Amino acid sequence: MAEHGEAAAARDRDAVRVAVAEAHRREWAFVLAATARVTRDLDAAEECVQDAYVAALDAWYRQGVPRNPAAWLTTAARNRALDGMRRERTLRSKLPLLVPEQAEDDFSGAGTCDYIPDDRLRLIFTCCHPALAREAQVALTLRLVCGLTTSEIAQAFLVGEPTMAARVTRAKKKISAARIAYRVPEPAELPDRLDAVLTVLHLVFTTGHTAPEGTGLVRADLVERAISLAEMLHKLMPDEREVSGLLALLLITDARRAARTDAAGNLLLLEQQDRSQWDQAKIVAGSELVVESLRAGWPGRFALQAAIAAVHGEAPSYSETDWPQLLVLYDRLRCAWPSPVVELNRAVVVAMVAGPSVALAEIEGLEQDSRLDGYQYLPATKADLLRRLGRHREARDSYLAALALTENEAERAFLARRVAEVSGQA
Repeated sequence: MAEHGEAAAARDRDAVRVAVAEAHRREWAFVLAATARVTRDLDAAEECVQDAYVAALDAWYRQGVPRNPAAWLTTAARNRALDGMRRERTLRSKLPLLVPEQAEDDFSGAGTCDYIPDDRLRLIFTCCHPALAREAQVALTLRLVCGLTTSEIAQAFLVGEPTMAARVTRAKKKISAARIAYRVPEPAELPDRLDAVLTVLHLVFTTGHTAPEGTGLVRADLVERAISLAEMLHKLMPDEREVSGLLALLLITDARRAARTDAAGNLLLLEQQDRSQWDQAKIVAGSELVVESLRAGWPGRFALQAAIAAVHGEAPSYSETDWPQLLVLYDRLRCAWPSPVVELNRAVVVAMVAGPSVALAEIEGLEQDSRLDGYQYLPATKADLLRRLGRHREARDSYLAALALTENEAERAFLARRVAEVSGQA
């Protein structure tokens, strides 16, 4: 009986750990944003939220997992924050000679604003502080607000994990050293922070669209969070063309979600997908936003990416895709956003317009760009071009190189199948 009871207790604790982990994935941004409104200090808010998650492990085991985990965690974190602030206020009142007087905090109204409709969006704008370098703004926001791991952020920036960890640490230290307080920017300050905010939402989406690691191809929680925040941002700033462009890009790209894997979870490339499974409502909504984003003036990087997605989304089949039009759009995109990843994606289109040999020459040039070191899609793309050219032995080597760099299980399975295919033909 005792052993049975211990086994049941172990299962209960495992269930609680799973519930807490799921709450961390889904609710971290909500809880941190709500707590930061109280503390007006990101480090203090993060510490209180971490304490709340630790407390949940024990409390939920004793009391059961709450019906609304986010509300429980938010209350716990805010209570810790308020307790800490009250202790600090008491200390200031009792030791006036040792601690300089400061203005009293209004706990109830900290960081309140009516023009940004969501706590998470407020916090993203707040973290994208112009005192920080652009990459530091984005990396810190992805880590603190969006809950991405340092490894996931590093992959998004094409840098090593130690480099990204150091970058986030430096950003936190700068905030502390410069005494940058938690303050929601005024409406007039939003445009200067907009590009960083758009970058954050785009990286959250791309991290969810193809998860860097794990068994599933998609992290739906990140995809849906990015789209939801982009929709709120569009309502907040409807006249900003790049906001329309980003939302269009996310909607049209996500429209293909159901067709990206088969019933067994196997990855399907664009040319293999059943287009009847694409979400046409999202494609139509996104295409209308593309028109908004391309009106008058030179389009930005998100508008151009959205236009590229729309060409794919509106094509009746892979073979009927307007590849020359895509090449024109990629040429404009690399002017608006010089990036080796853009060049790599452009090479895929070059292969469809001018043939795989021409594209392979461009890929071999990109292999000299150190920014793509460790980027698995470079050898994967090269492998596909070599396969199409019948150079199966070389293709196998490139597929193996891509496989060694890939941690997502769905992508690994796809690459393993390709290795087996070309090995049989070599």
